[in-house]
Formats: sequence, structure tokens, C-alpha cells
Amino acid sequence: MNPTTAARLPKGTDALPAHRTIMENRDTIVVLGANAFSGQDFADLLLDETPCRVVGVSRSPQRSPMFIRALARTNGALSRYAYHQLDMNRDMPRLLDLLDAERPSYIVNFAAQSEVAPSWEHPEHWYQTNTVALAELVNHLRRREYLKRYVHISSPEVYGTCVGTVREDAPLNPSTPYAASKAAADMLLETYRRQFGFPVMWVRATNVYGARQQLFKIIPRSAIYLKLAKTIELHGGGRAVKSYIHIRDVSRGELAVLRDGRIGDVYHLSPDGGVAVRDVVSAVCERAGRPFDEATRVVDERPGQDAAYVIDSAKARNELGWSPMVDLADGLGEVVDWVDRHWDTIRDLPLEYEHQP
Repeated sequence: MNPTTAARLPKGTDALPAHRTIMENRDTIVVLGANAFSGQDFADLLLDETPCRVVGVSRSPQRSPMFIRALARTNGALSRYAYHQLDMNRDMPRLLDLLDAERPSYIVNFAAQSEVAPSWEHPEHWYQTNTVALAELVNHLRRREYLKRYVHISSPEVYGTCVGTVREDAPLNPSTPYAASKAAADMLLETYRRQFGFPVMWVRATNVYGARQQLFKIIPRSAIYLKLAKTIELHGGGRAVKSYIHIRDVSRGELAVLRDGRIGDVYHLSPDGGVAVRDVVSAVCERAGRPFDEATRVVDERPGQDAAYVIDSAKARNELGWSPMVDLADGLGEVVDWVDRHWDTIRDLPLEYEHQP
């Protein structure tokens, strides 16, 4: 359903029933945030699973094949990929011109300020990217007839601490400025869906990991610190429960939503259960042959840290036929192997989050 079709529906009418979207080689898919860990993996999957032209957009310069999976390709699929460096906050007119020139049938939006702890220091930066810039983008797109489907990458952090197993209709209860900015974005998109039939669907995936992830994230950072003989800090003792899911499993789920999801619906992507951060770090230590107690130390918990993210993904499994396929042990091994393979480069890179407004 595109905005032209939706405009003929009464205000507040629910979206039309789901059906498989046939993606053709004349279609273009725009991936916003294509330099991000999740965005780059999704763009790579699109080259394998669709005949479409893929246009990536991010605010940073194109990264190396070490971090961008598609660029390591040696087959002809890469000829269907184009990259544009554009910042949603500073280059919005150019971004909107690009979209109108490309006329994408599909847009998947990963672009966001996504770190939790730093969002307490400059919450305005998180709202500017995650909510204000998004409002300008969506207000432009809702008038465009070329857009068939828009998938917005949300976050389970909009629910706050998960009590029990949380389904897609749970109330929003964010605990941090980051989570609040994402919740505001989701609510904004819902108003455009109801008022104008904007063809939005949401994905909320749990803690993604895998090779090529940002080095400051706990899994690659643990592997790196072990090689450097540095102590791994566990916030709150690593007791927080996360639901770690491999990036390729999440990308497959996002593509299933783009193809088969119901417009106006939220879809969760998660593994079968959660695991404490300390247990994940312990598994990395075991692979490296380092005693966990000697390699780690406990530090204070971060402000607003939710105790658990355990969300129910039965809807995606039942409606879309999706399920995770990568075992956590195998996925952790992939990360460790990736660090080892690129160690000469990684050892000289910064290992802390560097905020860019």
C-alpha cells in the first residue's frame, strides 16, 4: 500500500492485509544508516536475496571491507550497490533530493544515535537525529507515491525493563533519553500511519552481535581486551540479562518483514531466551584460555540500565516463518576469529565510544 492508495482510506483505517511483496530488478531499496553494523549487514543480505538495486546512505565516509561486508564481495552483485555520504541532520535537502531522484520502492531506516549511557549527557543530540530529523524525512515521504514500504528499526529499550516475556503490544516505558527518543519516533510514525496511511512497519530486535561490530561493544571489546591483557569491566557485575542474537539472523528477519510484514505492525526478533552479560564474557574468556575472575572486574552499573530484555518473537516466527539459526557459541567464535584475522589493524583502533552529534 502506497500513500496514494492509503489516502483513499478513511482516517484511522487499519492497514490492508499482508501479502508477499514481489521485488523486481527495477526496484530500488534505500538503506539509511548503511555504514552502521546492522545496516551494512542488511545491505549485504539484500544483494544476495533480492534482484534490486541497493542504495546505502550514512553520515560517515564509506568504511573498509573489514567493517562493510558487501565490499568484500568478489562477485558482480556489488555493481548493484551505490553509497552516498549524507547526514540527516546537516544534509536533509540533499537526502530528500536523492530519494526523489532514486524513487525507492522500499526504505529501511537504521540511522540513529544509538548508545544509551552518553544520551544522558546530550539528550538533545539523540532527539535531533532520532526524532526531529525523522519528522522532516517522513513528512516528505508521505507525499511521495513511489514508496511502497518503509521499515523502521526501533528498539526493545522503548519498553524499559522487561518483566516476563514482552509482546509487541506492550506499553512504552523508556528508561533513558535514548530509549525515549526512539519511543517518540515510533509514536510519530504511528500518527503518520493513521493520518496518511504511511506504509510503516517496525522491527525491534534484541542485542545484536557478530563480526564487524563496533569495537566498544562488549563482545568484540572483550576479545580485544583479552589479547591486550587488559581488564574487562563488567557494569553492575554483568548481571543484566540480554538476548544476544546474531546480526545475520536479524537481517533475515528484517527482510522477511520488508517482504511479508503487515503494514502498521511491530515485529520482534529475538532468540529463545536471555543470558547474563557475565556469562557471555565468560564464554569469550574460555575461548581465549583466560580465567574469567582474573580477566574481569566489577564496576558501577550505568544510569537507567534496564535489568532485562526478553521479548517474545512468536509473531515473526508464526507469521513470517522466521527463526534464528546461528548458535551463540558459534557466533562468539566468529567474532573472536574476526578479531584475530584483522588484529594488525584492530590493535591500533580506538576502543571507546566516540560521540558525534
